[in-house]
Amino acid sequence: MGKQIVMTLMGRDQPGLVKSVASVVAEHDGNWLESRMCHLGGQFAGVLRVSVEEKNLGPLTEALNALSVKGLTLVHKTGRVEDPRPEARSLVTLEVLGQDRPGIVSRITEILAGLDVNVEELHTELTTAPMSAECLFRARGILNLPPLLQLEFLREQLESVATDLMVDFQLQEEH
Repeated sequence: MGKQIVMTLMGRDQPGLVKSVASVVAEHDGNWLESRMCHLGGQFAGVLRVSVEEKNLGPLTEALNALSVKGLTLVHKTGRVEDPRPEARSLVTLEVLGQDRPGIVSRITEILAGLDVNVEELHTELTTAPMSAECLFRARGILNLPPLLQLEFLREQLESVATDLMVDFQLQEEH
């Protein structure tokens, strides 16, 4: 039975970092399952999940740790394959757009946590408004709603802070 490793990677952005990790995984007969990687403020950051046979687990983790000489910091956790998401929950896409200001993510996630909504993915960025050149905050997230939470109630709760935050919300069920 194979094991899975979930790891975070971070280091100064430079060509070849992903290749370094991919080569180590392949050299230990690991299977690259999924990842999210990006460039943030001059740094490379990523999250990666791989599977590997138990006999290769120790050597793989040692080889991953050795990548620190390339300036890459890795943190990893080993576990079994499981999907903790209950079947009865539904996925919703959240989009947020408005003037940038401190506290937007904090207020939104406070509402989501209070409703037992799990944030599965969240992408945020600052952009420039086309006409005014003011700084805009944009977010896109995938939310996992509990079985009894109605989409309209979630929408009402988010809209209750929209004016204070100076943002617009869009919610759409995933299919």
